[in-house]
Amino acid sequence: MRAVRQPDPGRTARRVPVGDAVRDVQAAGGATLNAGGDHMTAVPDAAGPRPAATRRRAVTILATLAVVTVLADLGTKHLALQTLDEREPVRLLGGAVYLTLIRNSGAAFSLGSDYTWVFPTVTLVVVGWIGWLAVRLRSVPWAISLGLVLGGALGNMVDRVFRAPGPFLGHVIDMVSVFDPRGQVFPIFNLADSALVCGVLFAIFLEFTGRQRDGTRISAREATGGTAKAADGATGAADGATGARPAAAPDPDRFVARSDR
Repeated sequence: MRAVRQPDPGRTARRVPVGDAVRDVQAAGGATLNAGGDHMTAVPDAAGPRPAATRRRAVTILATLAVVTVLADLGTKHLALQTLDEREPVRLLGGAVYLTLIRNSGAAFSLGSDYTWVFPTVTLVVVGWIGWLAVRLRSVPWAISLGLVLGGALGNMVDRVFRAPGPFLGHVIDMVSVFDPRGQVFPIFNLADSALVCGVLFAIFLEFTGRQRDGTRISAREATGGTAKAADGATGAADGATGARPAAAPDPDRFVARSDR
């Protein structure tokens, strides 16, 4: 009987020769190996963008889009005050759209007119929530969505804070009505409202398509993988119920020695 010789754990590992296939495989995978020493050093692949740069880009897009939305909203409201005040509604697109100026103290359909102070409070909560999300933001689509929501919320908050009759009681300027000059079909709205709704709808779309705010994406393969694991568990439970047992794996310690013939 001759015992198979086991590797010595205290012995220094031999380095892989330069022409060995293992070195070729490692080099092909993107890692650079030094040829001068006994140790192999892998240099990480820096092809993708760094997390800090990705976050900076996403936050810049969010902030820029929010500022542009606020400025565009203020501009359209100023133009409406200059051209639509004390004027009959302007009919556009064959009556599909009307331009008419109103001052709204509440929400859609003038709901909550007696609680105007609630709306800027809710806006402050939304702004704080978006700021918290921006700390971990890596996704450009999510930056666009949150930028629209932030810009729309801030655009209407400016009216609540700075317009008559007073701080946190101001009336919002609305000027766009669809299918009816007096907003009987759909609430009269402004550009900030449009940006807010578009941002929320885009966020719902991103959630349903598995796009995460950190830039990753939940794929259908991961979902099917979870289903496959559940199926394996169900199969094992069925085998246990029927008395079937899986074949035992061979013990490697039983084959440490062999005979020479």
